[in-house]
Amino acid sequence: MPQFCDVALPVPVDTTFTYRLETGLDTVEPVVGGRVLVPFRQQRLSGVVVQLHDREPAVATKAVLKVLDREPLLDECQMRLARWIADYYIAPLGEVLRTMLPLAAEFRRAAVYRITDAGLLALHEAGRAGSSRRLRHDAAAQVAEFAVLNYLAEREGARETSLLAVSKTRRRDLETLVRRKWITREDVSADREAARTVKFAVLRKPAASAGTGGAGRERKLNPNQRAVLDALAEAGGRMQLEALRQLPVSPSSLATLARRGYVAILEEPAAFAVSAIRPRTSPFEFTFPPAQKSALDAINAAAQSRLYRAFLLHGVTGSGKTAIYLTAMHAVLQSGRSAILLVPEIGLTPAVAADLHQIFGDQVAILHSALTGKERAEQWHRIRRGDARMVVGTRSAVFAPVSNLALIIVDEEHDSSYKQEETPRYHARNVAVMRASMAGATVVLGSATPSLESYYNAQQGKYTLLEMPERVESRPLPAVEIVDMRAEFQQAGKEQVVSTRLAELLRDRLERGEQAMVLLNRRGYAPVVLCRACGNTVQCRNCAIALTHHKQGSRLECHYCGHTQAVPTKCVECGSDYVYFVGTGSEKLEELLHAMFPQARIGRLDRDTIRGRHDFERILNALSAGEIDLLVGTQMIAKGHDVHGVTLVGVVGADIALGLPDFRAAERTFQLLTQVAGRAGRGATPGKVVLQTYSPEHYAVQFAAAHDFRGFYDKELRYRSWMHYPPFSALANVMVRSDKLDDALRYSGMLGRWLEKTPHPGTRVLGPAAAPIVRLKRDYRYHLVLKSASRQKLNQLLRALLAYAAEQKLPRSNLIVDVDAIWLM
Repeated sequence: MPQFCDVALPVPVDTTFTYRLETGLDTVEPVVGGRVLVPFRQQRLSGVVVQLHDREPAVATKAVLKVLDREPLLDECQMRLARWIADYYIAPLGEVLRTMLPLAAEFRRAAVYRITDAGLLALHEAGRAGSSRRLRHDAAAQVAEFAVLNYLAEREGARETSLLAVSKTRRRDLETLVRRKWITREDVSADREAARTVKFAVLRKPAASAGTGGAGRERKLNPNQRAVLDALAEAGGRMQLEALRQLPVSPSSLATLARRGYVAILEEPAAFAVSAIRPRTSPFEFTFPPAQKSALDAINAAAQSRLYRAFLLHGVTGSGKTAIYLTAMHAVLQSGRSAILLVPEIGLTPAVAADLHQIFGDQVAILHSALTGKERAEQWHRIRRGDARMVVGTRSAVFAPVSNLALIIVDEEHDSSYKQEETPRYHARNVAVMRASMAGATVVLGSATPSLESYYNAQQGKYTLLEMPERVESRPLPAVEIVDMRAEFQQAGKEQVVSTRLAELLRDRLERGEQAMVLLNRRGYAPVVLCRACGNTVQCRNCAIALTHHKQGSRLECHYCGHTQAVPTKCVECGSDYVYFVGTGSEKLEELLHAMFPQARIGRLDRDTIRGRHDFERILNALSAGEIDLLVGTQMIAKGHDVHGVTLVGVVGADIALGLPDFRAAERTFQLLTQVAGRAGRGATPGKVVLQTYSPEHYAVQFAAAHDFRGFYDKELRYRSWMHYPPFSALANVMVRSDKLDDALRYSGMLGRWLEKTPHPGTRVLGPAAAPIVRLKRDYRYHLVLKSASRQKLNQLLRALLAYAAEQKLPRSNLIVDVDAIWLM
């Protein structure tokens, strides 16, 4: 067995750590790609072994505590992919590997505290000095600290939960004692948790048997016990305990029935529901038009070749892209290989999963962040065992441990949610392309509005372009009408949320029994709370952002950090009563539409109404079943939904994003307008779209109204080339943050001066400057934007910058490097 192993740990440090291997680790030898448990500072962490060797380091090493895996969890190809991500995105390898292995729920972690020699000495001196001796100036804190030290002095150690309960102290008091080195803290991994289970109550004897004689005690069932037995009988003799507990009876009733033999309590492995969404028509039930057939044939041929191929599938909304995905995946499954389908939003996953489950049955696995930790681990192991070869999920599903990979599909490849906004800041589209390249698989990037980078790559020959310019069954694209809200204001003499034209069309569609959608990409009731006397706005205490008024729940909320507070009745600055709610969000729009159309069944789809995946499924099922006449929502209603009853789409505030200080603002606006317009007219009845805007002449609005992607691409590409933005250069955003303004200024100034003095030919540096949102989640933020035609030169400069920051003791957690940044705010 090798003497040493290099381990990548999930910490923000750009290095691996060498540990000593000792005999006696249950004779289990670690493997590259498997996990080990190791000591790290005052914790125990699980990391991934990246190398085994006999080279003794120059410094003393600690020993591996436990080998967690007998076989690699990540194969050689996945390890190469992890290294590529770490190198490309300037991310610590350990944090990349943590992202690739969603198995944290398999181990319970508990914080264990132990008293040190210094703590025993402090306790002894304090006891000897009596009440005159103080551990801290705060008397209450002194008592709490005595309680902690006394409790730990009597035992080998104690878990945090027990220690807090017994000593009546707070977690921050424990942190203070750790800093003084009077106690130590360890994160201990316990044994693996049991698999998910569910408990059932099974009827053994009906309630009627208690009234027909027999033992006297059986004739003495009370009304609550009879209610439980009757509910079980109506359910066929078997119910989940969770459902049975909804009955208005005491829990002791069920326990008594179990003790008397009327009911048995069984525990079984929990089933996993892939989706509650109703599946759409099978793609095998209609004939593909020539363009779609040609695209499908090209994808199938590439997947069968077992060679790397990359396609950009550009098809208008409603052109049958999903049907092509499913048909290609079916061919892959028939050949005994595996496929991954990525979707941008958790909300889209149940709908696509329902389609896949209809076709592929139990061969489907689902991966996304809305699953519990146990559910994610369960799905991951199903995939790894080969029980599921068709995987659907959001960006993290690109790491699914499928074997014999043939096809990766990235649906709505332009969507910004494929970019992770925390370390490692990878883009799932780029990772999918690289994984396919390493595995000799086919990758398909699909969209009605491809990103400029992807379409440019197709034009340059890096991807094969597949075009589908027409909808299935020759259905027409919806007619688009632009409403100039400046003229609307002049006619009405006041601001109109819903224009006269949109209101007229909504009324017409509702009278005809058709469905409609209205998009307003802004949550809440009103985005600004303003004092009309002094002009003060209510700001988040953690961010440089105005709080949004949410009428439901009567609260103000920050949509960035989640801070909430009560709605003020008076201005906090001047005491005036003239507090005014400015602007309109989706909640207010829903209220206005209820007032305009009181007979209509109106639903709302945004982050406030969707708290879990089941809420999303419930609303989409209601819309598909015709139980909702009018659906209001944010961008969540714009993506991928195929509801044939929707014939009208209205967009309120079509130009909201155009005012943002972001070079992608026009592209995002064009994509959103085109995507939401595509929800109309997907059935037999032609669709209509109304775009309300104060900027009707803007090219993004004009090209979206004309369904002209190529026109928008050509114009936007010229602007990008003039300003050296992607796709003509690689871009990175370097963000310096600190909860102290002076530190943020000092750090950013330090980096700015270093960049001024350091030669970097071919790389442009903008900044340092305050970020557009200068304070976010209590941190002050300053950034530098770096652009270079050479990605190699850009990454070399970024690594040199990080090395200099480390020399200057700039904490790594205060410095964010975002390669291929999507969000510059």
